Amino acid sequence: MNEQPREAAAPPGAPAGKDRERRLVRITLAGAAVNALLAAGKLAAGVLGRSAALVADAAHSLSDLATDAAVVAFVRVSSRPPDEDHDFGHGKFETFATFLVALALLGVAFGLLRSGAGRLLLAWRDSAAVPPPAPVALVAAAVSVVAKEILYRVTRREGERLRAPAVVANAWHHRSDALSSVGALIGVAGALWLGPGAVVLDPLAALAVSALVAGSAWRLAAPAVGELLEKSLPAEAESEILRLVAADPAVRDPHNLRTRRIGAGIAVEVHVRVDPEMTVRASHAIAHGVEDRLRARFGEWTHVIVHVEPEKKEGAPERGFC
Repeated sequence: MNEQPREAAAPPGAPAGKDRERRLVRITLAGAAVNALLAAGKLAAGVLGRSAALVADAAHSLSDLATDAAVVAFVRVSSRPPDEDHDFGHGKFETFATFLVALALLGVAFGLLRSGAGRLLLAWRDSAAVPPPAPVALVAAAVSVVAKEILYRVTRREGERLRAPAVVANAWHHRSDALSSVGALIGVAGALWLGPGAVVLDPLAALAVSALVAGSAWRLAAPAVGELLEKSLPAEAESEILRLVAADPAVRDPHNLRTRRIGAGIAVEVHVRVDPEMTVRASHAIAHGVEDRLRARFGEWTHVIVHVEPEKKEGAPERGFC
């Protein structure tokens, strides 16, 4: 389970509108139901089984419920069409939801760190003060690992297919819960099988998991913040855009490319040169062709502005050319 979050190129033709919204809400609510069951089960097993790592893991699952609710709310808003207040649509509401999920993960990491450090300090002072976990904690941790890993894979696949960054981020929240459960599983198993002197493994596992969760939070927050601050698309994506723009032989010298991401879609502005003797109707058709090619590749959420300029002829004055 060592994959990294990535910004995948979404396949053209993904469901849109109400169908997309329904599918995203459905997969998120299914995850919320699983989270509620797991949180209750792990909390009970952690208390009865005397496992700090499992109790902390249950708190992590409870935090997933909050992010599930936020994702559902923001997905509904982001599905709205452009209006007089949002000319480019509401896609960045999904980006903001992604950022909120990352903040929630940071909170979980801090909670795990504080809980694990306190229990580790107690075990360091007096190992007898930390009771060994019971076998029920081991079973609960194993069930959680399997359930959350399945939930992560299903949610991530659907989020990437529907081009929903907030849902992909929520999938990584599920993955961080699976990692948390792995840590609890290792800690509980070590404390059970290696005897009373190994109870320190349980809080150590909580500390290790806190670092993993913090790493996941950072990897989610960085691209979300970049998008909110109008960061350009990666160089590879911009190179592909320029290739698509220049695919028509009538298009000369595409330049002044500006790009940014808007939730599930992108915005592109580009200048192109055409034959100066070309009619307005013909140059308009060329610009439309650029728009169509970009939308066919990057989806209907793509906003395209094509600025048409006359190509400079040999010996012509520079004035009037951008």
